[in-house]
Amino acid sequence: MAEKLSIDRLYSDPDLNGPSPRSLKIAPDGSRVTFLRGRADDQNQLDLWQYDVAGGEAERLVDSATLAGQAELSDAEKARRERERIAQLKGIVAYRWAPDSKKLLFTVGERLWLYDLAAEPGSQARALTPEGFDVTDAKISPRGGYVSFVSRQNLYAIELASGKVRQLTRDGKGPIHNGEAEFVAQEEMDRASGYWWAPDDSAIAFERYDESLVDVVERTEVYADRSETIGQRYPAAGRPNVTVKLGLVAPRGGRTRWIDLEDREHGGADLYLARVDWMPEAKGLVYQRQSRDQRRLDLVAVDTGSLRQRTLLTETSATWINLHDDLRFLKNEDAFVWASERDGYKHLYVFGLDGRERRRLTRGTWEIDKLLALDEKNGKVYFAANREDPLQQQVYAAALDGGQADGAVRLSEGEGWHEAVFGEGASAWIDTYSDPRTPPQVSLRRPDGSRIAWIERNELKEGHPYWPYRQTQIAPEFGALKSEDGQSLQYRFYKPLGFDEKKKYPVFMTYYGGPGRQYVNKAWGAHFEQYMAQHGYVVFALDNRGTPRRGRAFSDAIFKRLGKAEVADQMAGVAWLAQQPWVDAERIGAFGWSYGGYQTLMLLATHPQSFAAGVAVAPVTDWRLYDTHYTERYLDTPQNNADGYEQSGVLHWLDGIRSDALLLVHGMADDNVLFANSTKLMAALQQRGTQFELMTYPGGKHGLSQPAMKKHVYTLIANFFDAKLKPAAAEASGGK
Repeated sequence: MAEKLSIDRLYSDPDLNGPSPRSLKIAPDGSRVTFLRGRADDQNQLDLWQYDVAGGEAERLVDSATLAGQAELSDAEKARRERERIAQLKGIVAYRWAPDSKKLLFTVGERLWLYDLAAEPGSQARALTPEGFDVTDAKISPRGGYVSFVSRQNLYAIELASGKVRQLTRDGKGPIHNGEAEFVAQEEMDRASGYWWAPDDSAIAFERYDESLVDVVERTEVYADRSETIGQRYPAAGRPNVTVKLGLVAPRGGRTRWIDLEDREHGGADLYLARVDWMPEAKGLVYQRQSRDQRRLDLVAVDTGSLRQRTLLTETSATWINLHDDLRFLKNEDAFVWASERDGYKHLYVFGLDGRERRRLTRGTWEIDKLLALDEKNGKVYFAANREDPLQQQVYAAALDGGQADGAVRLSEGEGWHEAVFGEGASAWIDTYSDPRTPPQVSLRRPDGSRIAWIERNELKEGHPYWPYRQTQIAPEFGALKSEDGQSLQYRFYKPLGFDEKKKYPVFMTYYGGPGRQYVNKAWGAHFEQYMAQHGYVVFALDNRGTPRRGRAFSDAIFKRLGKAEVADQMAGVAWLAQQPWVDAERIGAFGWSYGGYQTLMLLATHPQSFAAGVAVAPVTDWRLYDTHYTERYLDTPQNNADGYEQSGVLHWLDGIRSDALLLVHGMADDNVLFANSTKLMAALQQRGTQFELMTYPGGKHGLSQPAMKKHVYTLIANFFDAKLKPAAAEASGGK
């Protein structure tokens, strides 16, 4: 008998997606593919596995549960994992290869281990640090002579030959941090690390930040058994950021030499250290300096001997500059490959070290997602992009001489979503592929895209965790609408299980809607949407203007005023739904999380007649409460755009929210979208006499990542919509 999905099953073991590897890497010598995999009885407990390319077999290398060091994580490591959206994971959550392909470095808890593939069984894992010694961001140096890490706000290096541990910085305490990325770098700039090895092991460049000027926001984290008052340094929009320095230190210790980051012509020291990279053979390093208003980005080269600097390239924008990791220096030419949006779409270019554009590598009304690899020997550049379909990600190759700028060759097989990881020299690559009907499949590929071997075929057949639900799985349908300025809005919808075109169904409308995340795509997932469709809802999602991968005209529509273009586009979706004969336009519910939660509130407040109910989880309600780098990118500062902040805030529109239409949900230890956003909203609604439902989660962070919380919150959401949109059915069933 075909089974329907249940919320309990969505967040229970084994993982519905099947045995999906993560953190896939090819050993430097190409002999192995390594990955992390959760257990059948605990998908969040990760072990280290390998696939032997010659032997064609996969095996577990390290059972994380057998290693000591599972003690309580430090606050710094907890915060780091929250920033990286891996707070629910345990065991081995990250690892690194040594350059000789004989050793691997990882932590369990926060204890640092070096795993020697050539050692005798039982003695392969060697602890490098004692228990109770906090370790974050561990790395093996490029030539393999050292292991480095950050502990208690200072940078350390271990010389592997002698075992000697050296503390390289000593002033890290209180507001001073060495070798760490600051809060906004981790949360908003996609930069998790604060130090970078020279390619020849001769030096480490590291960030030192001082958060003395950053406001201390006192917030109470409420847990089941206690409350803690936290004084968090939180840089809210328009307020001071950390001050940043960039230093150079030798791994054997010695004095630190400081690189002058200040831009005296454009904003002085009030800037962001966006990226740091070393040039080939340690000839120098480059750093990316972003202005406080994020409309200027300088790529600056530093001679590490003299510390003389010169600007290689400057990007400017009338709105904002998007950061990326698509910089590669060429070894056979005094030039580098760089991604730019200067023509309105993100594409790849080659620039000389004199800063002049030499040639384009890609061109068109589509977007590069990621520069994957260079093969200078064979004259190729590899990248991921959405060239053929904005809802897909495919892997391509183009000529490094620019001869295929208009005709890149697609390498990936299968319509849908491909995530690629290339090995050194681009001699092989790992492809993780999925589509809405196919769970993630992992294969090893040659440079031309032909398959070498399956790493994890993950076939949807008997024995697969999703197999019992295969017959009730509903295929999504895709389409496009026009925005008010004529741009194409992509949508996805599911018709209810057992769909009857003569009936009218309630609508579960969901979205993210904010910058940085595309919600509608042709990848595997969307299990909660499947659940809602299997339980009688039309499920509809639309990507409004402001979301990524569609070019700058599409993304820039939100500049200086959030919540206007997004809401207008979502209402275009509502209008389309109302035209469908099988939709009950009186029973439309809206659901979103984080930016999506903000969008739910704006929809309910500005178009109350169109929605019977809405759920907002962890929403921003007043953008003056959110952080500098994210908020000022789109709204400027409150000082420069006071009206934009007022009009973009939920509180300005609250008179439109009807009583009993809203369910508000927030974690009581959220350090990203602070709980104050919801308390401010609660008070304002109460002052107006507006009734609403509320659920708070003791100890809950922004993602409510623990399985019990996930089960509870999604049951709550489903029950709320059943009560509001299917009241007769909810009354008969008594809830889920």
